[in-house]
Parts: sequence; structure tokens; C-alpha cells
Amino acid sequence: MKINVIGAGLGGLLSAASLAIEGHEIEVFERLPITGGRFTNIEYHGFSLSTGALHMIPHGSTGPLGNLLKKIGADVEIVPCEPMAMIRIPANGSNNYKSGFKDISFNQFGSQFSMWNRLKLAILLVTTRRWPPKNISFENWIRKYLNEDSAHKTANSFCGWALSLTNRDVPAEEAFEIFENLYRYGGTGIPMGGCKGVTDALVEIIRSNGGKIHTNTEVSRIIVENNTARGVIADGNKHYSDVVISNIGHPFTRDLYDSYTINNAYEEKIDNVKSSAGIKTCLAADEPLIGHNGILLTPYCRRVNGINEVTNTDPNLAPPGKHLVMAHQSVRQEKIDKLEEEIEIGLQDLKEVFPNKKYEVILTQSYYDGWPVNRASSGSDIGNTTPINSLYVVGDGAKGKGGIEVEGVALGVMNTLDIIKQQHR
Repeated sequence: MKINVIGAGLGGLLSAASLAIEGHEIEVFERLPITGGRFTNIEYHGFSLSTGALHMIPHGSTGPLGNLLKKIGADVEIVPCEPMAMIRIPANGSNNYKSGFKDISFNQFGSQFSMWNRLKLAILLVTTRRWPPKNISFENWIRKYLNEDSAHKTANSFCGWALSLTNRDVPAEEAFEIFENLYRYGGTGIPMGGCKGVTDALVEIIRSNGGKIHTNTEVSRIIVENNTARGVIADGNKHYSDVVISNIGHPFTRDLYDSYTINNAYEEKIDNVKSSAGIKTCLAADEPLIGHNGILLTPYCRRVNGINEVTNTDPNLAPPGKHLVMAHQSVRQEKIDKLEEEIEIGLQDLKEVFPNKKYEVILTQSYYDGWPVNRASSGSDIGNTTPINSLYVVGDGAKGKGGIEVEGVALGVMNTLDIIKQQHR
């Protein structure tokens, strides 16, 4: 089959590489001058900063992305994080870090709770795996069953780091699907070479199997005949194909074609898709600020949700003798027009998290609107199919259930590949 892919982000490259090794004719069209989208590196003053993600893979080499990379033979080394995550809690029962703090393992977060709530938590961890909660937000579920301030703060920190959402915005069902995937696949890993190590390996697979990647080439229309995708128009040229895969999300994909078959249910779903926004602050330091390669969750910060220090695994992501530290904070939609204020509050948080530490702010990156954290926030994904035959959507606008960031992208790609095999035998 001939397959056209719109967008050379992670979802598009994963789809293209997986289909290329099966012998299909692949063409990828990318409007930017580089491949990788929000999952590659940019060189900045000797540091390899990421265009989006934080140089981490949520389930390391054993999760959906790691397994798919192995399946297609991608030359990527993923180093497991040890510890997976730590939680920074204030000393002396305080509500902030100004008077000191200590770090506890993520697996011990229940130690902050009362004895009664610790008992309830142990029971809930078992029962929710069998009967996941439905039709309730994660925030309201916590309020109902574990109404402790530390539980709310830790949940917010985790959701902010992993999904760039507050626990108010995450359906409890999605949250527990994520926890189930943590049981199933395990914890975080760091790809050597950062995000670019992954996407460059995918580019190599595509090209070595005869696929073509066109950068600086924007798709202006999807060719639709008899309600079936027949190709794309890029730079004024028609490129016909049997299948079209879009990595730009459902709303932007819908803007690229005319359909005389009005599907009100699909249009309504598109209208309800909400992206997630966030801010990443990149720090340079001469000595480790965290001291391990896992995640540091910061539930008692006002804005910063979590921090990592990937140079403890891959020192080549920074100049010799330097460390790269990245902090992430979620941004609610109503705060997007006040990003400068949100950034400043985050910088103040970092001063409290790293008192008496010397570091330099290299760059602050904001993700929203057309360049978001996720095109569809977790829990609002609407699947990989469209009302147009042979047109599919992958990427962070069409993630699989319970998939944290790039793991959700990989789950969505695998689902799409299965659908294509079933419908195009």
C-alpha cells in the first residue's frame, strides 16, 4: 500500500516506521524544517534542550513506547530511573518548603496520611483495580475517599507532571487506568540522546526502508473522494495514496478536507476536545540539584509540579561539568493570558525547592494553543478513526486510554496499525 503521513512528530514517525518495515510505500510531510515535533532536541548554549517532552519515557523500556521501539528494531537505549520518583514534603508539618523538607519515595506517599486513611488507601488500591471509578473527577474521588490535604497536593503534583492537568480536570477512571499501567509496565526511563535519540532512530528506519520524509512541506488539503481519503495536496502537488495518517490532531485534520457526509456526533466530539498547557523551565547547574535520575514531585509548590535531572544518566545532554535540570508546571486555560505571572511564580517556587543552590535559568518554554503539551488532554481523546474512510489520526491528539504522554501516543499508534490491517487486507 501507499501511505501518506501528515506530520513528522512522534506519532507520525512511529506509524511511518512501523509500516515501512512491513514493506509499504511511505511518504511523510512535515511543515517544519526538522523532524520530531515536540519530541526532539534543540541545541542551546551547549545544552540539548527538548522541544517539548522532558527527555523521559514514562514506562521506560518496558512500556508501550519501549516495546514498540524494540518491535520495529529502533536503535534506542532506554535507561531505567532509580528511583522512579521521589516526593519532596515540608519539614515540621509546614505547608511550604521555606522551613526545610525531606524527600520520600513515591511508593511511600501514603505515609503522610492518618492511620485510618492509610488503611483505607490499602483497601482502595486493591478494589479500584477491579472496579475502577466512573463519572467522577479524580479530585472529587479523593475528596470522597481520602480527604487529606497531602493526598490532594500529591495528586495535583502527579497529574501536573504527567498530564499537565490538575486532578480536577482528570477523570478518575483515566487516573486509575494510568495507575494500572504503572503496575503493568513499571516506571520511568531516560532515552540516551534525549528525545532526539528516539525520533532520529525512527527517521533512520523510515529512510532505510525506502520511505520519504519531506520537511518544510505543509499539507494544505486531504483529497477525499466518495467519503474516502485518496491522498494529500502539499505545496500545490497531489500525492495519491491508499491511506492517510494524520499526526496533527482531530480538529486540524478536520480542517483539511470537505465532507458532504455531515457527522454531527464527530463534530461535537471535536468541539469538546481540550488541549493541555504547560511551562517548562530549564536550569543549568555546576553540581547536581536533585542527585538522582528519577522524578522529584513537588506537591507543596504553588506552581511547579515536578523536576528532573537527566544528566545524571546522560551527561552529553549538557556541556562538560554541567547539569541540565528541567521543571514543569501545568497551566490552566484561564491563566494562558497571564503566562509571565505564572512563570514568575514558578521561578519563586524553584528558589524554595533549591535553597542555597547555585543555578542559572537557561530557557523558559511555554506550550499552549497550536503548540500545546497535548492536543487532547488525557481523558478527552476521541480515538484514531474519523468519519472518512482510510483517514486515521495518531499522536497526542489521539492517545490510548491510560497512556501518559508518549505512552498514550504509542498506544494510539498500535491501535491504528491494528485497524489498518483489519480494514486494508
